[in-house]
Amino acid sequence: MNSEQQIFWTFFVTTVCGFLLALGRQMYKSKCKEVSCGCIKIVRDVESEMELDEMHGKNQKEVKV
Repeated sequence: MNSEQQIFWTFFVTTVCGFLLALGRQMYKSKCKEVSCGCIKIVRDVESEMELDEMHGKNQKEVKV
């Protein structure tokens, strides 16, 4: 593999990883209960996630005070 190919694949893999991480972050923030993409279906328990987020937020406020 020559230098130009290495640069291309490094850029490509980094971009794909960044896109997947950003997509995952948006999916977590959205608090959707069900997500389906083609043959993949994800069902989440968003109520317990929201409780954990609230507890984490309260802990952060207590630390700041």
